[in-house]
Amino acid sequence: MEITRPGSQPSGRGPADWFTGTVRIDPLMSPPEPARVAGALVTFEPGARTAWHTHPLGQTLVVTAGCGWVQREGGPVEEIHPGDVVWFGPGEKHWHGASPTTGMSHIAIQERQDGKAVDWMEHVTDAQYRR
Repeated sequence: MEITRPGSQPSGRGPADWFTGTVRIDPLMSPPEPARVAGALVTFEPGARTAWHTHPLGQTLVVTAGCGWVQREGGPVEEIHPGDVVWFGPGEKHWHGASPTTGMSHIAIQERQDGKAVDWMEHVTDAQYRR
């Protein structure tokens, strides 16, 4: 058994290669193999968002605060709120982030396949971000 206490893992800034705007990532879990799950609390300032990306085994988002937007490739931009749970299937190209006026936090949970949990792609343009 292992207990991870709040504050025992440093927060990190979302890298500019993968995010637009100010994003804070607080690691929650990343147990050693054979476990594959990884999770983090991700906080987006207003207007901040991920780049387009996929996950080899899918991703679950649990919205914990604020107001955010999500979009899968070819679909509409959808608004999300605390308590909403979003599932993106394996290989589904998508992005997620805060609305333009309100920050948003979610717990992101995904599994690693062959040591990789995400494939990052191009940034979401301002035109794509608008609803």
